[in-house]
Amino acid sequence: MYPYTNYHDALFRQPNNLVNDVEKAVNGEYSAINCYSKLANMAKNEEERQRILEIRQDEVKHFQQFQQIYVSLTGRQPQPKIVEECPAAYLDGLEFALKDEQKTVDFYMEIADAATTEHIKEVFRRAAADEQNHAVWFLYYFTKHK
Repeated sequence: MYPYTNYHDALFRQPNNLVNDVEKAVNGEYSAINCYSKLANMAKNEEERQRILEIRQDEVKHFQQFQQIYVSLTGRQPQPKIVEECPAAYLDGLEFALKDEQKTVDFYMEIADAATTEHIKEVFRRAAADEQNHAVWFLYYFTKHK
C-alpha cells in the first residue's frame, strides 16, 4: 500500500516509477557498455573502432551518473545486469545499436520530463542528446556496410 520502496524513498518523496526507470536506465547503459566493446572489436577499420569506443565511453559516463542518481533516490547501490544480448555479427550489432539508441532517446526524455529535480532532468536531457548522436553514427556505419 505504501508507494515507496524504502525509508529513504519515503523521506525524499521519490515515486517508485522514477526509481524503476533509473534502474532500467542503469541496466541499459550497463548492457550498452558490454555490447559496444564487442562491436568495437568487430569494427571494419580503426576509425570506426575509435568512434565506437568513444560512444562506449559516453555510455560509461551515463552509467556512472545514473548510478549516482539511483543511490541518491534509494540510499543503496544498484545491481546492474545485462538486459539485452548484443548480436554476434557486426552489421546486426550496428542495427541493434541504432534502434536501441533511438528508443533510449525517447525513454530518457520521458524520465527528464517526469523527474522531480533539475539535476535529474538535466542529466537525462543531456544523455538523450548523446544517445541521438550515437544513433546517427551507428546508422552511418550500418548504411555504409549494408
